[in-house]
Amino acid sequence: MTDLAEIISRNADSIRKQWIAEMSNAVQRVDLISKVEMEEQCRAILEAIVEGVKTSGRTDVTGSGWDSARELLKEISSSRARQGFSPVDVATFVLSLKQALFAAIRSSQSKNQDQVFDTVWAATELVDRLALITTEAYIATREELILRQQQELLELSTPVVKLWDGILALPVIGTLDSSRTQVVMENLLQTVVATNSKFAIIDITGVPTVDTLVAQHLLKTITAARLMGAECIISGVRPQIAQTIVHLGINLEDVVTKAKLSDAFALALQRSGKTVVRVGPERAAGINSLLVKRED
Repeated sequence: MTDLAEIISRNADSIRKQWIAEMSNAVQRVDLISKVEMEEQCRAILEAIVEGVKTSGRTDVTGSGWDSARELLKEISSSRARQGFSPVDVATFVLSLKQALFAAIRSSQSKNQDQVFDTVWAATELVDRLALITTEAYIATREELILRQQQELLELSTPVVKLWDGILALPVIGTLDSSRTQVVMENLLQTVVATNSKFAIIDITGVPTVDTLVAQHLLKTITAARLMGAECIISGVRPQIAQTIVHLGINLEDVVTKAKLSDAFALALQRSGKTVVRVGPERAAGINSLLVKRED
């Protein structure tokens, strides 16, 4: 390991140039990073490797002497994961260092074959373990991005729509699970408070099936809305869902249900003291002209 540190220190420039050349041939997305940035990253990693080898004297990169190298590799891997690099590109970033290291080792220790083999084996172990660090950091960052995107999709897939003054609609599409129910409940309660609404229509037309768990999630949302002073109406109850609810013995006696969103909206208007009436063409034209005059 001491020989490896000295070889890297003496041949840092040539190793870095050959490393970048090998990387350029192997990595497919070199367009995502500039040559200057790549050279700077390679230089910093080589310096961190030399520091780790001299401090620890082992290829075990979990020791305290490798703190700088680990943090640097994690930072680079996370950055490349966000930039759109593939896992292969990120792993190749470190693995492509092998050939440059082997060439420097062979040139420096050509007179002693046993020594060459020992140093090459140490370099192989070291580079492989550093590559594992980059892969783990890449996977962790990608999982973080996926979880954040899933959360954003959940929020976008549960919009609360204001149908009328004091009447809200919450169309639910897809399966309700615990995490999504929490998002649905938070969005609904926040909108109820912000708009001071007294009625909320939960439309389950887009829910494929209603089982005991889904019904419990709906009841929790309805109970929370009632505590905030809003009455909930469930719409979109299809015949198949009605049969399933009956077979499962789910108690929805205290919940008002309607087959269509329009029926639920009409009921909410009625209970709020409002009504919608049909007018003839002449009266409709008069109302439109009156509205135009008021706008003017």
